[in-house]
Amino acid sequence: VAGLVGYIQTPRGLRSLTTVWAGHLNEEIKRRFYKNWYRSKKKAFTKYAKKVAEDEGKSIQEELERMKKHCSIIRVIGHTQIKKVKLRQKKAHVMEIQINGGSVEDKVNYGYGLFEQTVSIDSVFSQNEMLDTIAVTKGHGFEGVVTRWGVTRLPRKTHKGLRKVACIGSWHPSRVSFTVPRAGQRGYHHRTEINKKVYRLGKAGDETSCTTETDLTKKSITPMGGFPHYGVINEDWIMLKGCVAGPKKRVITLRKSLYKPQTRTALEEINIKFIDTSSKFGHGRFQTKEEKQKWMK
Repeated sequence: VAGLVGYIQTPRGLRSLTTVWAGHLNEEIKRRFYKNWYRSKKKAFTKYAKKVAEDEGKSIQEELERMKKHCSIIRVIGHTQIKKVKLRQKKAHVMEIQINGGSVEDKVNYGYGLFEQTVSIDSVFSQNEMLDTIAVTKGHGFEGVVTRWGVTRLPRKTHKGLRKVACIGSWHPSRVSFTVPRAGQRGYHHRTEINKKVYRLGKAGDETSCTTETDLTKKSITPMGGFPHYGVINEDWIMLKGCVAGPKKRVITLRKSLYKPQTRTALEEINIKFIDTSSKFGHGRFQTKEEKQKWMK
C-alpha cells in the first residue's frame, strides 16, 4: 500500500479532496510515473520524502485530519509487486481500493496502518468463497463476420467472396442497424466475470500445497516442466473454478462478489481429492520428478 485518497460528495459526483503518500515508495511504483525509467533522473517523490522526513510525518498527519473531517469515501492506493513474478516487466500496476465498514476515522486509521505493508491474498479471500474477476480478454485482432459473430457462410459460387453478410438491412431506415453483424475487432475487451469459487489458496515455498487427504504425495502447484508460457510459481497462489479472461501473464483484478449467490453449489464446502501436477506440455504421465526418475531406473 503506497497511499490514501479521500473523496467528498458533490452534486456532480465524487471529488478527491486530498492524497497522502507513504514516506518511502518502492522503485516499482516510481517506474509507473515514467515512460523511460533508465533515461530519467528518477526524481519522483524525492522532495516529498525529504519533506516528510524533516517534519517527522507532521504534514501527513495534517492531511489525515483533513480527511477525517471532510471526506466520506476513503480509498487506499495499492500497487503490485511485479518483480516477484520475474516477468520482463518491472513497472508496477497501480489501483485504488475502497475501504468499507466503520466510521471515516476508522477507515483513515486502518488505511494509514497499511502504509508500506504487503496485503497478502489470504488476508482478503478464503477457501470456498465466491469472487469476481476483472480482466482484458485475449486479443485476436481484426476479424470477419463469420469468426466474429458466427454467421453462416454464403454458397460456394458467391461473387466477391462468401464469408460475408449478404444483406445488411433494408433501404429505409437509410442506415445500418447496430444489430447487423460487421467485421471488426475481436478480443482485447475489458470483461467482468462474476461468482468464481475459490478452491484453494497456497503459500509461497510450501512444498505440500497440493497434497490432499487421498493423495499424500509431497508436491507443490507447479506442474512438471512448469506452466506453459508462464513458468514456475514462486509466490502465493489462488485456485479458482472455471476459466479466467486473458492470456498468460496478464494482470487480473479480483474483488469480493457483488451478487452473493445462495445456490447449493455456491454454498457447499469443497474438499479437493486430487490436484494433477503432470506436464501440461504433452501427455503428462508423471506427477513429480521423483516419480519419473523412479520409473526411468
